[in-house]
Amino acid sequence: MMGRLLYLFFWRVQSFKELTNTKTKSHLFFFLPFSGNWFRALLFSGSLIFPISGSLWFPVIHLFPKLMEGAAPSNERLGFGKMGYGCEHYRRRCKIRAPCCNEIFSCRHCHNEAASMLKNPCDHHELDRYDVKQVVCEVCDTEQPVAQVCTNCGVNMGEYFCGICKFFDDDIEKGQFHCDDCGICRVGGRENFYHCKKCGSCYSVSLRDNHSCVENSMRHHCPICYEYLFDSMKDTVVMLCGHTMHHECRDEMMRHEKFCCPICSRSVIDMSKAWKNIDEEIEATVMPEDYRNKKVWILCNDCNDTTEVNFHIIGQKCSHCKSYNTRTIRPPVLPQQ
Repeated sequence: MMGRLLYLFFWRVQSFKELTNTKTKSHLFFFLPFSGNWFRALLFSGSLIFPISGSLWFPVIHLFPKLMEGAAPSNERLGFGKMGYGCEHYRRRCKIRAPCCNEIFSCRHCHNEAASMLKNPCDHHELDRYDVKQVVCEVCDTEQPVAQVCTNCGVNMGEYFCGICKFFDDDIEKGQFHCDDCGICRVGGRENFYHCKKCGSCYSVSLRDNHSCVENSMRHHCPICYEYLFDSMKDTVVMLCGHTMHHECRDEMMRHEKFCCPICSRSVIDMSKAWKNIDEEIEATVMPEDYRNKKVWILCNDCNDTTEVNFHIIGQKCSHCKSYNTRTIRPPVLPQQ
């Protein structure tokens, strides 16, 4: 027999009509009159069962979306196929229908990557997560309105589900949570993050009252790879200046011995040891006679102070914060008396 026995039910019904009016879908339902008003019922998926000798079976085809009216799917059914479906971005048991182009994709990132590869630049676009209305169950291939549980086969299409973001994910070890202030789902555990009102994004609790706020700092593109940071799947880092970028982009930048913010030029890490090494190098390097008394004006990129200092070929040291992250500027124009 191609069909597979799913469940055995025993319940009381008042009449044959009541039983046949049960809302079901795409399963075969067999029942046998047994002891008056009691019916013994077997639910099958697949081909018909032959009559058993001495018993009168009545095959009835029903629509059966939730196994039984008023009863929730079992935990075993809800977890069927968990972590077995999805794409490179998420493990989930459904695909989404993109309302912008009416095509089916595994997730919005898959859609955006496909759209960015179109030959005509005018056709490039991104999927608005809030506009998704239809999903397709990957277990039974049924298209349906957005919901966590499939209306046909009863599986959880995502162990984590957000009805606002239309987001599904089976890998709940990420610690997903929805931030109402951000308006999107985040990962890492709600208890480990707080929403900074001025910066306009969720930051680690370790940064509470411990970072420089830059208004809407996360609602910009990474200055290295130019990916939009606010809803990026990559880890981001808040630098000393308050600007943000991808963690991996910052590490790559530092491997190339670039230690300044690409936006404001402030040092991204504590450079005090490097400044001490430069002090020793300057002390060991004697300038030619013509340059020993030469002075220049500098602007410090770390503290924004302007000072007049002695010129040296290796570098100019800020008199205020002792940083060598400086640049020469024109002398300030004094007001005329």
